[in-house]
Amino acid sequence: MAKYLLAHDIGTSGNKASLFSVEGELIRSTTVSYPVNYGAGGRAEQDPQDWWDAVCRSTKEITADIPADSVEAISFSGQMQCCLVVDREGQVLRPAIIWADQRAEAQAQQLRERLDEAYAYQLLGHRISPSYSIEKLMWIRDNEPDIYEKTYKMLQVKDYIIYRMTGAFVTDYSDASGTNALDLEKLCWSQEILDAAGIPMEKLPKLHNSIDVIGTLTEEAAKELGLTTSVKVVCGGGDGPCSALGAGCIEKDQMFLTFGTSAWIGGTTEKKFLDEDQIFFCFAHVIPGQYMPCGTMQSAGSAYSYIRNTFLGEEIREAKEKKISSWDLVNALVESSPAGAKGLVFLPYLTGERAPRWNPDASAAFLGIRMYHTREDYVRAVLEGVGMNLELILRAYRKYLDIPRMILTGGGAKGDVLAQVLADVLDAELVRPDHVEEATSIAAAVIAGVGCGIYRDFGAIHSFLEFRAPVVPDEQNKGVYEKPKKVFEDAYQALKPLYPEM
Repeated sequence: MAKYLLAHDIGTSGNKASLFSVEGELIRSTTVSYPVNYGAGGRAEQDPQDWWDAVCRSTKEITADIPADSVEAISFSGQMQCCLVVDREGQVLRPAIIWADQRAEAQAQQLRERLDEAYAYQLLGHRISPSYSIEKLMWIRDNEPDIYEKTYKMLQVKDYIIYRMTGAFVTDYSDASGTNALDLEKLCWSQEILDAAGIPMEKLPKLHNSIDVIGTLTEEAAKELGLTTSVKVVCGGGDGPCSALGAGCIEKDQMFLTFGTSAWIGGTTEKKFLDEDQIFFCFAHVIPGQYMPCGTMQSAGSAYSYIRNTFLGEEIREAKEKKISSWDLVNALVESSPAGAKGLVFLPYLTGERAPRWNPDASAAFLGIRMYHTREDYVRAVLEGVGMNLELILRAYRKYLDIPRMILTGGGAKGDVLAQVLADVLDAELVRPDHVEEATSIAAAVIAGVGCGIYRDFGAIHSFLEFRAPVVPDEQNKGVYEKPKKVFEDAYQALKPLYPEM
């Protein structure tokens, strides 16, 4: 009988369930969506029952025509930096506060006042920020004391699903490193941070490697999922570190670029990898004993979507009439504009910026506008602007590593035009796997396989991926981008004092 691995990628907008054969073939996948509830004061919450319902529904859908006992193991990639509080019986006490929630700035400031920020970055691998879980738990303590008193454990998204499947309260090192409470080098909850936060360690779950088998499905969970109680539940990891594994980025100092709604440059290193300017941060990897540095920008694919939706209605209508992708027409416009977009420069800060600016007040701008600029130039300038921001992140890495080549994944990796623009601006050769949008799902499947003993090690990832011919930088364009890169940096520095007023 054929054997299978089940991967759940529990994201912000939905859960993607994927069924893989143990030989590495993607059999089928499906996505079940759920909402985010946004509110005033930077609030962003989700109902954990929606996650569980999506996991159950998607599991039943993709396993309907296979024997229930042919699934060997389940594992996960999950959105990170959540704060879900449950009582001793695992009952949810309030909606989950997810990564996008920014309400805990006052609590982050409390930590900054009690800890030297440079020291905290070295200890945690991250800046102190309201984005992280421990600051959110502090907010619950300060604003919802009755709920805080009932809190037994704070969980991440995948951790709650593991609890529903096994009854165990656990997390893995990669997800824990996104809480602002993990000593990144010692891989333990930091008593020093928790003391500064005023949070008892007992409220945090037990730590595990991503490949640890937490248990098998309970009878109740097996019934809801349509599986059997023999299925092993493997801990899994946070979606950031999973993206590195799923890209095939498993060798020492190997780097990758994921281009989706946001974009990030990350890698796999043997030691904690930090930057003197704190441009990027660092997670514990899903590969035990390894680390995953990561520099994330806010608006990448979303900036490209913005320019398309705002200025290219005609192309969208034409694409619908011809029943083709509107991106094909948009990419044709990019190719119609020369490298450098005739001097038009775009700052891609549509939603503030994380790396390299770490400035929530930053906003987007076109600079150097002249009468001769056409919509083709504007579209190309957007892609180049995103590339120039990524190049600043890459430049921070290049202070420590020689990086002539990266793996390119994410939805943007499907486009040859985008890949070429990025290769030229970054001055890096880009190689793309065949499953550019499946990286985190593939990672969860490999984690499941290693955890239950089907695979000997993470080299099994190569059974899941094939790489296309590399996209090589155009030598003629190297010089073209030197002046725009300087304008890009100078323009941001000139506008920086104006952002708070705007």
